[in-house]
Amino acid sequence: MQGKGVIKFFAIVLTIVCIYQLSFTWVARKVEKDAEVYAKGDTAKVKAYLDSVSGLPAYPVLGHTYQYCLERELALGLDLKGGMNVTMQISLAELVKALSNNNPDPAFNQALVNATADTRTSQSDYITLFVNEYEKLAPNGKLAAIFSTKDNQAHLKYNASNSEVEKYLKDEADVAVKQSYTVLNTRIDQFGVTQPNIQLETNTNRILIELPGVKDPERVRKLLSGSAKLEFYQTFESQEVYPMFTSIDNILAAKTKNAAKDTAKTTAGAATKDTVAKKGALALLNKVEKTAAKDTSLAAKSKLNAAHPLFTVLQIPTYQDQSGQQQLRPGAVVGWAMQKDTAKVNSYLHSADVQGSLPRNIKFAWGVKPFDKKIFELYALKLSGAENGPVLGGDVINDAQNDVDQKGSPEVRMVMNSQGAEKWRAITAEAAQGKKAIAIVLDDNVYSAPSVQNEISGGVSSISGNFKVEDTKDLANVLKAGRLPAPARIVGEDVVGPSLGQESINAGLISCLMGLLVVLVFMVAYYNRAGTVAVVAVIINVFFLMGVLTSLRAVLTLPGVAGIVLLFGMSVDANVLIYERVREELALGKSVRLAVSDGFKHALSSILDSNISTFLTGVILFVFGSGPIQGFATTLMIGIITSLFCSLLISRLIFEWMIEKGWDIKFSNPWSSHTFKNANFAFVKKRFRFYIFSGTFITAGIISMFVQGFNYGVDFQGGRTYILRFPNKNATVEDARGAVEEVLGHGTLVKKLGSDKISVTTNYLIEDNSTTADAKVENTLLDLLNKKAVTQINKKDILGSQKVQATIADGLKKSAVWTVLFAILVISAYILLRFRKWQFSLAAMVATAHDALMVLSFYSLFRHVLPFLDIDQSFVAAILTVIGYSINDTVVVFDRIREFLHLHHAKTDEPKEVINNAINNTLSRTIITALTVLFVLVILFIFGGDVLRGFSFSLLIGVCFGTYSSICIATPVIIDFGKKDLR
Repeated sequence: MQGKGVIKFFAIVLTIVCIYQLSFTWVARKVEKDAEVYAKGDTAKVKAYLDSVSGLPAYPVLGHTYQYCLERELALGLDLKGGMNVTMQISLAELVKALSNNNPDPAFNQALVNATADTRTSQSDYITLFVNEYEKLAPNGKLAAIFSTKDNQAHLKYNASNSEVEKYLKDEADVAVKQSYTVLNTRIDQFGVTQPNIQLETNTNRILIELPGVKDPERVRKLLSGSAKLEFYQTFESQEVYPMFTSIDNILAAKTKNAAKDTAKTTAGAATKDTVAKKGALALLNKVEKTAAKDTSLAAKSKLNAAHPLFTVLQIPTYQDQSGQQQLRPGAVVGWAMQKDTAKVNSYLHSADVQGSLPRNIKFAWGVKPFDKKIFELYALKLSGAENGPVLGGDVINDAQNDVDQKGSPEVRMVMNSQGAEKWRAITAEAAQGKKAIAIVLDDNVYSAPSVQNEISGGVSSISGNFKVEDTKDLANVLKAGRLPAPARIVGEDVVGPSLGQESINAGLISCLMGLLVVLVFMVAYYNRAGTVAVVAVIINVFFLMGVLTSLRAVLTLPGVAGIVLLFGMSVDANVLIYERVREELALGKSVRLAVSDGFKHALSSILDSNISTFLTGVILFVFGSGPIQGFATTLMIGIITSLFCSLLISRLIFEWMIEKGWDIKFSNPWSSHTFKNANFAFVKKRFRFYIFSGTFITAGIISMFVQGFNYGVDFQGGRTYILRFPNKNATVEDARGAVEEVLGHGTLVKKLGSDKISVTTNYLIEDNSTTADAKVENTLLDLLNKKAVTQINKKDILGSQKVQATIADGLKKSAVWTVLFAILVISAYILLRFRKWQFSLAAMVATAHDALMVLSFYSLFRHVLPFLDIDQSFVAAILTVIGYSINDTVVVFDRIREFLHLHHAKTDEPKEVINNAINNTLSRTIITALTVLFVLVILFIFGGDVLRGFSFSLLIGVCFGTYSSICIATPVIIDFGKKDLR
């Protein structure tokens, strides 16, 4: 074996890297376990403990902090960790209507209605659909007359063509989506969850948000659905606010020292008179800082916190003057605080005693981003007018663009309408006298607070500073928030409770262990000592897979766990191919060393072709899938790569070592040595029987699809699904259905999940886009169930929920169809590239389409017999995996057919006989691989839990159909279309 040293070196390096990457998970889990022991069940204490140690060294020797380890641990998906997954959609219909100033034109308004209806069946974007509908209703109508105004004439002329208006609307829609993304990205930080994730879906007006471990879904819905509020505020200077902070610190210290004494009033009086001298104030600040730096013990910190509660969590911005004295830093930033301390500062500043000591025209707000790792800036906003609000609203903004100044530095150019320009001139004139700042505030977060250098007239302003290009883009989007009234609505959500997530983790672990055990026993029983090498390779493969997943920051989802279990079966496929080849070489009388060498060499082509075809389906799944499906695709693709490394290289190293040590290596047991050895089944001769069986089954399935259809999951039909666990174990599906059906509708689907859970799926109020709709449906469900004693539940008994609006469901269905068709075409193209015969490519296309139709037919025909046969996104993932597995199997047969046609038979031999011999020659490999995969899928079906039951079953029957098609459908197609053109 060449390059043995390089392979060993790479394997050792990879092992070290994987151990290092996985160690972050172990360290983070240990810290979290310590927190749970300390808190004794108090979740607030757990969070406080973890916040307090986030910056402290936790990793042995290397000294990495807990936060560093947490960011690099193996990330679990929401279906394992629990939490909330939300899909937001920007309402472009409302945006278009607002841009027209609510134009009453009948054709315009009807076009909006028609375009909204068209989104359910068309793949085109909303703006294109709207323009097309308008031109149908008003062939001679001019959209410029509806949208062109004095304020937007720089972008849209009065005589613009409809195509120019369409481009303008698309640009505005793109800005609205990006602006919403910026706003939502800020809002998710307010939920206090670790590792939140937000993604902007490419080429759509949707935003995906993942919030692991969120405890209050209703609060999430309200906060995410709220309209963006852009405002401009005048600000207080640090010198003006510091005396107030000193007073607040005194109030809090007095309350801590003696809650019974009413010392707050006397201290408040001191604040209003502003008797705290600047020199004395700075002396106090210096004393606090020196004390904190001098003694960091827990007792000293506790004493300092009691004496100066505010100043221990809020740092005052200062600088050192020429004489070495600390001076207050001028500007609008009045304080700094660590992220973990911002909640404490807020509670201090909003307490009743403190509010009573402050002027009525002051309001505190945090900067939107940390300026140094996890340190946030605090601003003091000056309230104006009779209503004590902002000095100017964001609705006066006409436009905002990121630009560069004369020196090439990034800046933002802001344009106001005439009404705003007039107010802005007066505001900036006042601020310019003291070079004061004007804060730009969105959703009570300060995005920027530029100092005003001079009066700004004409309504055109330039905002510059220490900006990066991305910062100016974000700020420009924020400034447009007041101008673009395009609300973001929740069109899909998935809530997984912590108990359901833990159940999924337990089910996944059991499935993995059982699957590994089954593969181990079967391989050793069939291949003797060589089988143990395959098992070792599988274990090493899983170790490398987990290490690579962690290093790539990939998210492990429940379908991803299913992918790992599936890989147990699929990863031995390469070993089976090699072992069958080795057995053939041994049968020719070769030595073990030579047989192993030739076995690896001759099996390489089939192994690469079959794994590349499966990898392609993983790529398609990753590109077209979302959420958990992407997690499955990631696991599958990485697993295929690590599997190839282990099967081809690690296994070879183990065999070389065993041979050098003189071990007696056997590749079969007495009972398995002759299995399928002289198989001579007439597959080709009986191919028309197979055609008739498949044709009949598929025809019956297609009829069933039109007559009774499918059981669609909520993500393909729209609606809400709730997973319930009834305290009363005697509650049945019929009890639950009888309680809810009359009010929620007869289309409500109630079915059993596992032994103790019931799911309720309903489209009740699914078209209601109000922020209260979700709470209303949930409360209605609870009220209906609680009318019967047997079905009474509490809110905590709702283990999880999912919501998908009909527009999303229709889009998912269309996307699923195109994804499957695209996968079939890609794989067929690869087969054409590798085998250089169109007959092979056609056979692959027919076989994969056959497998998809067989599974779909089964799901329709037996929809009423097996309640878990749902068509959803997981089913699509299963179909694509079946296609990948089927082509994997088919490629191995094709490879042997090609070998037999070119090498082992004369040109005068009948191609039908040659092909039939090739099928029988690979029968052992086909059956053994199918059995290993089927064994682990049965384990997954039994032990994988309710969520994976339908997914694993579709894989189970798909593998059966795929094995059948590779032998009985694909190869006969080659014969019937190839005739004599096969050599």
